[in-house]
Amino acid sequence: MHALGALLLFHIVTSLGQNVHGSDIVHGEKAPENSMQYMVSVQNKHGHVCGGFLVSQDFAVTAAHCATDEPVRVVLGTHKLSKRNMNPVDIEYSCKYPTYKSVDLGDDIMLLKLSGKAPLNDRVKVIPLPTSSNANLRDGQICSVAGWGKIGTNHPLVDDLRVVNVSILNPQLCREKWWNDFPSNVICAGGYDTDKGFCQGDSGGPLVCNRVAVGVVSFNKLAKCNYPDVPNVYTDISKYLQWINNIVKTNKCVQ
Repeated sequence: MHALGALLLFHIVTSLGQNVHGSDIVHGEKAPENSMQYMVSVQNKHGHVCGGFLVSQDFAVTAAHCATDEPVRVVLGTHKLSKRNMNPVDIEYSCKYPTYKSVDLGDDIMLLKLSGKAPLNDRVKVIPLPTSSNANLRDGQICSVAGWGKIGTNHPLVDDLRVVNVSILNPQLCREKWWNDFPSNVICAGGYDTDKGFCQGDSGGPLVCNRVAVGVVSFNKLAKCNYPDVPNVYTDISKYLQWINNIVKTNKCVQ
């Protein structure tokens, strides 16, 4: 969801009810400066619209629904978006997962090809992805999600990257709490039975477990961040590894 228009709701009228694109961090804290150097701010001509994360020197992962905001660049190597010495990198092209249609149907993942290779250093790093088609997560496992944006339903966006710990939720419990049909290939963590999770402004950011990016922020419900509510939903990266690896290897979108 466009961070600068975070009060505009994204409505999906389906059996899921009304969802809204994922967001920023509720009841978290400022990320330490020497941490999460893989985080990127995905931006259009107006500024930050989504989160993302670097998976190679010239590819970043974000959510497919972020394409709606027409991103043109990413910002690497900073936790503070107002810094004057930021070095934005243009997006050469983007690859949405071929079957993506809307967040309620799943496959909410997109690769961004950068116009040049990012220099890896103490401020810019890549984050590993799962090594198999199963993320091997366990119920209650503590992971983290980070991003820029709101810290509550009626709060303003933030300038500094924030992070919060969230626990993995049982998939069956997640489906029950969302009531009806539910997309496949997703992970649920935070937002339910806790006061921690994401809010409006940081779609596309990573769910990180054991220093591995296992999920992509996809959606919560109704733009409400007064948790507990229903579980936060992430795209399960482990189900898209072959697609990601093929694009990074061939340097072109793969159908």
